[in-house]
Amino acid sequence: MAKINPAKFIREVRQETDKISWPSRKETTVYTVMALGLATAAATFFVFVDWAAGTIIRAIIGI
Repeated sequence: MAKINPAKFIREVRQETDKISWPSRKETTVYTVMALGLATAAATFFVFVDWAAGTIIRAIIGI
């Protein structure tokens, strides 16, 4: 059975986190704006599709 060594584990975790390449502030801003823009575009698209489908269905059933 392997002996558990918390100090070694913490050292290894720190070594792994040193390998992470974090995005710059500019990259983070660009990604955030893109995500918000795409979410807004998707919401607008689905609002339009919902409105169009509702209009068509109301016309078919004659309400």
